[in-house]
Amino acid sequence: MVVREYATGVTTTSIWYNYQKGIRNFCGNRLPDGMKKDQKLSKPILTPSTKAAKGGHDESLSCDEIVKLKIASKEDMDKMKMISLKLFARGKEIAAKQGIILVDTKYEFGKLGDELMLIDEIHTPDSSRFWFADTYEKLFKEGKEQHRIDKEYVRTWLADHGFRGEGKIPEVPEEIKVEAARLYIEAFEKITGQPFKSEDRPIIDRIKDNLHKYGYLLEEK
Repeated sequence: MVVREYATGVTTTSIWYNYQKGIRNFCGNRLPDGMKKDQKLSKPILTPSTKAAKGGHDESLSCDEIVKLKIASKEDMDKMKMISLKLFARGKEIAAKQGIILVDTKYEFGKLGDELMLIDEIHTPDSSRFWFADTYEKLFKEGKEQHRIDKEYVRTWLADHGFRGEGKIPEVPEEIKVEAARLYIEAFEKITGQPFKSEDRPIIDRIKDNLHKYGYLLEEK
């Protein structure tokens, strides 16, 4: 479930990429003519996407299409819409306190038996776009790129080198990887208001420890 509040993005599934191609009905959402890149929408919109198998590409669909194709029931879709919009509102609220705009994000859902489950991380630079609020209006009026802290930095580099999600991925230089890591650390510190502390130990151990803090246990294999 992808929630968006700004007309932006460089990938083939983004609002701005499709808007530039003349699309005005994006995943069941009517978009007005005359919009500019990075313009705020009148309200957050939902643009659901399928979860492709490894090596495949996600497909953006409307909520009605998801139900019609029986990817999800209407009951589950209604519940996912409600949860997604509430999470987005809360994420915006938390980010705003730190002077950050939550531009858009995705929430992944699955089923455990008959129970609908929210899965994977939320509100990280991996699944969300973040911009600095204090420079948004000035940069938007000047038609310049936003001051951002997310993986759009890498997406933009790839797009500039001819890759938008299709074909062979270009080799990413080490300096681009290092800058992306720096941006992720900056995002953590700006959004949480806490210093970043790195841990040199296996990630699975860190995941287990974090789950244990909240009362969840992983099955040992």
